Amino acid sequence: MPRVVSPYASPDVPIIPPRESRRFDIVVWGATGFTGKLVAEYLAQRDQQRSPDAPAAPLTWALAGRSREKLEAVRASLALEFPRVKDLPLLLGDGTDRASLDPIARDARVIITTVGPYALHGRTLVAACVDAGTDYVDLAGETPFIRDMIDQHHLRAQKTGARIVNSCGYDSIPSDLGVLMLEDYAKEKYAGRCDAIRFFAGESKGSMSGGTVASIINMIEEGSRDPRVRRIAGNPYALDPGREGRGPDGSDQKGVRFDADSGRWTGPFLMAGINTRIVRRSNALLGYAYGKDFRYSEAMSFGPGVKGLAMATALTAGLGGFALALVAPPVRKLLAKTVLPAPGQGPSKAARESGHFTSRLYGDVVGGKAEGKRVKLLGTVKGTKDPGYGETAKMISESALSLLLDGGIRQEGGVLTTASCMGMPLVQRLRRAGMTFEVTER
Repeated sequence: MPRVVSPYASPDVPIIPPRESRRFDIVVWGATGFTGKLVAEYLAQRDQQRSPDAPAAPLTWALAGRSREKLEAVRASLALEFPRVKDLPLLLGDGTDRASLDPIARDARVIITTVGPYALHGRTLVAACVDAGTDYVDLAGETPFIRDMIDQHHLRAQKTGARIVNSCGYDSIPSDLGVLMLEDYAKEKYAGRCDAIRFFAGESKGSMSGGTVASIINMIEEGSRDPRVRRIAGNPYALDPGREGRGPDGSDQKGVRFDADSGRWTGPFLMAGINTRIVRRSNALLGYAYGKDFRYSEAMSFGPGVKGLAMATALTAGLGGFALALVAPPVRKLLAKTVLPAPGQGPSKAARESGHFTSRLYGDVVGGKAEGKRVKLLGTVKGTKDPGYGETAKMISESALSLLLDGGIRQEGGVLTTASCMGMPLVQRLRRAGMTFEVTER
């Protein structure tokens, strides 16, 4: 939809600055945080290398945050390796001060934010972007926060043209775009669809993000005070409000199971609680392109045989103990202080570079040319760096660039997902950036 709103439009829609007149293509909000610095480094490296899909003119971008001193330090550190960023603009704002965020939002075409927990630090920025008609990407893995943003801003964002895209990192791009990839293959080759897809998080090496830990702890604390938060977190269709919780999928896997297709033992996946909801919202936003009877699940996969069973059992027990520990306030506080990574902390560059992950998706094609046949698909999504840091910085940066340079498959605003907004062009972009997205028939 047009990004310039007529002054004769309804009075609840602000007059939006034309996108071509804005000072910055991209603003990185929270650039002084650990992940924010990685995003800034990724953009600086990409800008200096001038990749084949880069625009004719260099990106205009800026770093934003609360402290000028810290922003200057980030810029100076980047300039040692990437001299072109030595004069990168710095923008000051406070995440709780709407008046300081409005000028930033109105000056940007896309805002990247890595500042979580988003339920605590993201609400004001979303509101500013919606009113300014500014595209926005984040790393939110917080189902209650995203549901609040849908309820509060989806309709207004449709009017202003702001595309608010949550979960643009390891949560939930491998899941969301992995499913889209299989469905696209089934449609293009067989004129059919996959009516059920099972996702398995496989081999990986990396560290849990301090921001992810903080978000989990915050959701637990909010849930202990507010029954509504607990209901949203436990609802398989929490981000598909039109369904009001009704659909073919139930709760996420909690125990140990053997999967015959992969020949592996499986256990619960910590991030299934957000990823599955994002995938189901994508299906809804795409007009139920996967079908209203579409079923989707996520789990972790281990090896076959006794060793695989032992690993799946140990992980399931460990996750159960971890969850119980976090529910108890004294233990939660002790773990947060002594064991768990804090926001702003992260692994060394060598550790990030040595990380990796592999996710597999299994689906059977139904309908179209596959009718009466047994067409089984295997989708593979791989990253070559730490999933929560190196690959996440890549994924959110390329998500912003896809909105900026590819235009997205959806021009209408709203609170959206990567599959429903950027679609297969983002898959292609991530392939060019070194990730694997592939489909094989098995």
